[in-house]
Amino acid sequence: MKRFGSSLFVCALLALVFVFIGQANAQFTINDLIKVHRVSDPQLSPDGKTIAFTIGDVNKEANRTVTHIYTIPTTGGEPKQITKGNSSCSSPRWSPDGKKIAYTTGKQIWVMDGDGDDKKQITKISTGAGGHVWSPDGKMFAFSSEVYPECNGNDECNAKKDEEAEKSKVQAHVTERLLYRHWNEWRDKKRTHVFIVPSNGGTTHDITPGDYDSPPYAAAGGTDYAFSPDSKEIAFLRNPDPVEAVSTNSDIYIQNVNGGEAVNITKFNKGYDVAPVYTSDGRYIVFRSQATATFEADRWRIMVYDRFLRSAADHPGRFRELTKGFDLQVEETIISSDSKMIYFTVGERGQHPIYSISIDGGEIKKLVADGFNSNLQLTPDGKTLVFAKNTMSSAIDIFSANSDGSDAKALTDGNPSLANFNLQKPEELEWTGALGAKVHGFLLKPSNFDPNKKYPLLVLIHGGPQGAWNNNWSYRWNPQVFANSGDMVVFMPNPRGSTTYGQKFVNEISGDWGGKVYVDLMNGVAEVLKRNSYVDKTRIAGAGGSYGGYMVNWILGHNTDPRFKFKTLVCHAGVYNLESMAGVTEELWFTNWEFKGHPWTNPVMYAKWSPHKFARNFKTPTLVIHGELDYRVPVGEGLQLYTTLQMQNVPSKLIVFPDEGHWILKPQNSEFWYNNVLEWLGRYLK
Repeated sequence: MKRFGSSLFVCALLALVFVFIGQANAQFTINDLIKVHRVSDPQLSPDGKTIAFTIGDVNKEANRTVTHIYTIPTTGGEPKQITKGNSSCSSPRWSPDGKKIAYTTGKQIWVMDGDGDDKKQITKISTGAGGHVWSPDGKMFAFSSEVYPECNGNDECNAKKDEEAEKSKVQAHVTERLLYRHWNEWRDKKRTHVFIVPSNGGTTHDITPGDYDSPPYAAAGGTDYAFSPDSKEIAFLRNPDPVEAVSTNSDIYIQNVNGGEAVNITKFNKGYDVAPVYTSDGRYIVFRSQATATFEADRWRIMVYDRFLRSAADHPGRFRELTKGFDLQVEETIISSDSKMIYFTVGERGQHPIYSISIDGGEIKKLVADGFNSNLQLTPDGKTLVFAKNTMSSAIDIFSANSDGSDAKALTDGNPSLANFNLQKPEELEWTGALGAKVHGFLLKPSNFDPNKKYPLLVLIHGGPQGAWNNNWSYRWNPQVFANSGDMVVFMPNPRGSTTYGQKFVNEISGDWGGKVYVDLMNGVAEVLKRNSYVDKTRIAGAGGSYGGYMVNWILGHNTDPRFKFKTLVCHAGVYNLESMAGVTEELWFTNWEFKGHPWTNPVMYAKWSPHKFARNFKTPTLVIHGELDYRVPVGEGLQLYTTLQMQNVPSKLIVFPDEGHWILKPQNSEFWYNNVLEWLGRYLK
């Protein structure tokens, strides 16, 4: 009996071992991606002891993500969920005294105790409230709302107009200005305005009335308004230029919270000015800025505005750039409570490190080097940084580190089940591109990688074009899903135009969309084939969205590299006909900058780089995907491409999502997207 019992124990132990091994090598699929808990938005309490943050969970059946608020001690521990229910609760923001947390649910601002008790609705504005910011004295919120400018902040008027529009049998869009639609919505009636409301509830007050957006919805700074430390002044954004569709001029205005004239303090700069933040001593406003008009990918700088100088409020002498000679894009900034230090993130060779600099300028120090770091917070004593961190093999978690970057550690473990998949870390690769430039990218292998096996290669081409593949977790174009569900090696090159490699590298794609960048890409694929015998050169696919889709279309007409051929392609929301694109996209500053004019002023440039001009060469099987609500690269681009492929008898398939824009975001649509892309790739690469 003892021997039999021992045998059973051994068998059970072996079974557990095999189960563990099986789990550790489980295939990471789109369904596994959907199940990932989405940790985000860490917010430190004023005493620095507690972090409020959110976790979003996909409700696949309801086809949406439900987000709730949690708290955790800054020293770590078990997270506590403080909101519940079927409605999302997001954007937790501590009151200045640390006793309350303001948040949004049902498109309104609510307030609760720090432990989740005593919930109270603050706003009841018919047009909804978002982006709430406490005033330092705790007496007010600033927030934004989409309103009818002719209502002058009267909510009864706004509600009546919304009701009339909903009931009307005529749903025509009427406009007499440009930038009448944006991303996936029409912008022909409403404007974004900044409001103020007492923090205990009451009447809302529109402080940016008029027929313009303030902050501009094309701005790049998140919540782009802030109170002064004495709560008497507010800074906000507005684009003063008459034609918003051709302008990236977002200026910073300051105004008394009780009304009065708003003063444009950055009117001398014609590029973006965003994310104003006051230092706690009241002396400075720190903000990010781009110097070049109409160029949305110009270098982001840290600027400091001195409020105490006696010159005119908009005098250039009041301004200093802290990051002169620093050739990387500043992404976000925070200021220490003693007003002496600025901490910020940048994009650097596909990573997102944290840096610091004194408010007086001087040495720029790298503190946290690896991974994709964001949502910076700093404890009041200036000793501890709190931030969100993720990589290509690990979803977002909340981390802390000493303010010098040392002793970085995870405070949350939002997705322990990811360890079961043995997700590989990306390998870095460098090669020589066009004109001898060094080009960088990432290579990702499946979790069950066997060096003796031959794998197909999927080349993912990023959008932008001024963007980059970063070492970060993604829910769209997740390379782990492709590598594991598709059992393939994934190559993510960062060719000319990619950010995180200095401004010259960024600039070199403008006016040259199919030139140096194409050479960079082709040389990168050739380098992967040269270095890695496990890649099958006869099974190569290319896929990309937006500009990545453009490059897929360019490859369609130029799939003639003697070193290899693409066997199949996937084009998502890709630019196909530059002339038609220029006439229907919304942000006209983009095409005007990238092609040095409009089709009627520079037709040679548009003809030179438009993929549709090379349709006679199309032979590669292509999957075409588009969202019908995509106003950045409108659906006609995808329809033209598919029609051309069919007329050329090229094997092709079209998928159009009537309820999606530039990105496929709804969970069931995302699942359908991944499954169809993987099926198409498998059809030609297996």
